[in-house]
Amino acid sequence: MEFKDYYSILGVEPEADTATIKSAYRKLARKYHPDLNADPEAEARFKEVAEAWEVLKDEGRRAEYDELRRMGGRRAGGFEPPPGWQSSSGGEYQQFGGDFSDFFNSIFGGGFDAGAGPAGGHASGRRAGGWPGQDVEIELPVFLEETLAKQSRPVEYRIPVVEGGQRRELHKSLKVTVPAGVADGARIRVRGQGAPGSGGAPDGDLYLHVRLVPHPLFDVEGHNLVISVPLAPWEAALGARVDVPTLEGRIRLSVPAGSQSGQKLRVAGKGLPGPGGRGDLLAVLRIVLPKETGREQRQLWEQLAAANSGFDPRAGWER
Repeated sequence: MEFKDYYSILGVEPEADTATIKSAYRKLARKYHPDLNADPEAEARFKEVAEAWEVLKDEGRRAEYDELRRMGGRRAGGFEPPPGWQSSSGGEYQQFGGDFSDFFNSIFGGGFDAGAGPAGGHASGRRAGGWPGQDVEIELPVFLEETLAKQSRPVEYRIPVVEGGQRRELHKSLKVTVPAGVADGARIRVRGQGAPGSGGAPDGDLYLHVRLVPHPLFDVEGHNLVISVPLAPWEAALGARVDVPTLEGRIRLSVPAGSQSGQKLRVAGKGLPGPGGRGDLLAVLRIVLPKETGREQRQLWEQLAAANSGFDPRAGWER
């Protein structure tokens, strides 16, 4: 299995701080997001970038990855985990499914509870004649766009089976229903799709842990979406109508005259589905200056400064 260098994927140094990593992720995610890039290979590249961000944004996962990277990540001839490698998710080195790469799953994809029965799973206790099957847990990445309506999603994973006293892994694939409005961290139970029970005992269950894939444009606050909207100074001063993306297409947003940087404009019903209905889209205004200023533009700025000589933007700032 090839070792994945998540730092190289995002184009950052291993010593980079989280803010630098996030900035690099957002740039690449916007470039490769399937909604913004029609290239057939863009989605695969986007998933790779999202996987790197998923690891490096989390302090615990990053530390675990860095340790494994130091132990064997640079060896030639392909990646091989150290013998007995123990992941933070529990259990010895395992490979489980989901939409992550095999490399990700080998480190973070979950393991078995070694004390819960002969198959090593989350069994509820032995029943007469046999053992209940082990439960299997995997992470399920979900795009924000996929939360707007009920989705039927294919999933692939592996389950432990014991045959003739020998333990092996069995590959399974099935379609699962992901409800509309599913939230990050939600746990979906699929009955009877875990490891098979023995001696007539019931099969285990499959648990899907929903992980909302970070979007290059939107942040999530509850069921609200937050987007940063760049404005020219004159648009903020005079007012403007600007095109703003949503999960369902673009809308025309009215920016009132005299708007301030950091001000939030609320667009009702353009967020994520929730128990009480759709959340809102919060457009955070961000004033952006031109990168280059010629002589004529500088003269206009000087005239503007002279016309507003009585204005102190830092009045009351230190109180």
